Amino acid sequence: MVKSEILISVRDLNLYYGKKRSLKSISLDFYENEITALIGPSGSGKSTLLRSINRMNDLVANVTITGSIFYDGKDIYGPKMDTVELRKEIGMVFQQPNPFPFSIYENVVYGLRLKGVRDKQLLNELVEKSLKDVAVWDDVKDKLHDSALGLSGGQQQRVCIARVLAIGSEVILLDEPTSALDPISAGQIEKLLLELKDRYTMVIVTHNMQQASRISDRTAFFLEGELIEYNTTKEIFIAPNKKETEDYIAGKFG
Repeated sequence: MVKSEILISVRDLNLYYGKKRSLKSISLDFYENEITALIGPSGSGKSTLLRSINRMNDLVANVTITGSIFYDGKDIYGPKMDTVELRKEIGMVFQQPNPFPFSIYENVVYGLRLKGVRDKQLLNELVEKSLKDVAVWDDVKDKLHDSALGLSGGQQQRVCIARVLAIGSEVILLDEPTSALDPISAGQIEKLLLELKDRYTMVIVTHNMQQASRISDRTAFFLEGELIEYNTTKEIFIAPNKKETEDYIAGKFG
């Protein structure tokens, strides 16, 4: 594997919900223009870590975080970090497609309008570019002003990804983005993520071992809030170092 630049570094990260310690001294690096998969049983800390990378956990009551996460060399939990700007650069795509209840066009430009972009030509160009980037433009170009809720699940998820791309995100966090989709739509989203990898850095939480092995460059295995093993996906799936990793991938628990 060609050595990529480190874009995000997690160092000794602990997260508590009240007194419950949900992440236990997590340290790992995420690399530019790679897809990193986070795997492990439910409740192992995968989504908690994902939501820590763009400070979504700030929105949850009674959360305490210690340790550091550096993005592009800056401590995202430092006092000078603007969380609104951070979430523009590090976008999130959720398990259930969550288009807003208005038009496809307004879904894509939502973040741009929040940024104060008013130039109609620029908005039109960014809508077209973002929808082309997620390979749904040809399907929706004649119905941009129809409700996004009328799209299929797979199309809705693409529009949600387009919404992230339109605001200029550099990193895309994906929390089980295909688990609510049929196999064909899920396969299309996987293909899309591989196509986007040249321009974006992605971190994906998945319970689907085949998906992790198909699309990720590196894989991190979590268990009960601990990072058990982190390596190239090939090494994790073919020659894991830890028995827990081997047993999980083999389907012996989880």
